Amino acid sequence: MAERRISRWYFGGVASCGAACCTHPLDLLKVHLQTQQAVKMRMMGMAMHVVKNDGALALYSGLSASLCRQMSYSLTRFAIYETVRDMVSRDSKGPLPFHQKVLLGAFGGFTGGFIGTPADMVNVRMQNDVKLPPELRRNYKHALDGLCRVFREEGLKKLFSGATMASSRGALVTVGQLACYDQAKQLVLVTGFMKDNIFTHFLSSFIAGGCATFLCQPLDVIKTRLMNSKGEYSGVAHCLKETAKLGPLAFWQGLVPAGIRLIPHTVLTFIFLEQLRNHFGVVVVS
Repeated sequence: MAERRISRWYFGGVASCGAACCTHPLDLLKVHLQTQQAVKMRMMGMAMHVVKNDGALALYSGLSASLCRQMSYSLTRFAIYETVRDMVSRDSKGPLPFHQKVLLGAFGGFTGGFIGTPADMVNVRMQNDVKLPPELRRNYKHALDGLCRVFREEGLKKLFSGATMASSRGALVTVGQLACYDQAKQLVLVTGFMKDNIFTHFLSSFIAGGCATFLCQPLDVIKTRLMNSKGEYSGVAHCLKETAKLGPLAFWQGLVPAGIRLIPHTVLTFIFLEQLRNHFGVVVVS
């Protein structure tokens, strides 16, 4: 009888928070680039602009909202995916087929995306605040203050502004991250060249991060524009139309910083998750 460890339901949220603390400045720059009305600055130019105008700590603007988002969005999608995957694979005595991983990842990501929409919107607003003129800034003190003010000033419906895009993006990024990570890790281990160690986790998560970036970038741009809007878009279709006027490349605005942010975030998330599983996971006998 062999013993192995499986994740506890909240490990994904904790691992994602650890990764978010490391990659938050890249996430902030990505939001700034995506909300430009025209392509004016590149990544390094935007970073220098933020630091010059508001100081180095401005790169961590909205960190509390980012952590709040991870503990709603990421915790939900990881909890659904890992719990169901472990239950089904234990009954079937083997790993899930890839198409089942994709379906499970899409469901978990869609659900997590919807639940995490309010925190995600406040996160985008807090990150974008530093580039607005002082008189136009919302000046949320922290994530909970932002959530309460949006509810009080704009209503419950506004808290879920962009929920369709956030849920759709959540489904795609979870397929790219969780399903592709599981499959990449499985394929790497089958070769026999690598064992189940941190190098395998790094390689598998790097592949998963690239897949997730490729899949979700157009939706990420639309979602960011909708959440940051002050009424200029009447809905998803209108936002798509206005973004298209900027040219097809507008849907891939911020692709490089998105990849630079999402790939390290994915790598760190899975390395942290694997360490949590190995040291604090639930022991099962198979």
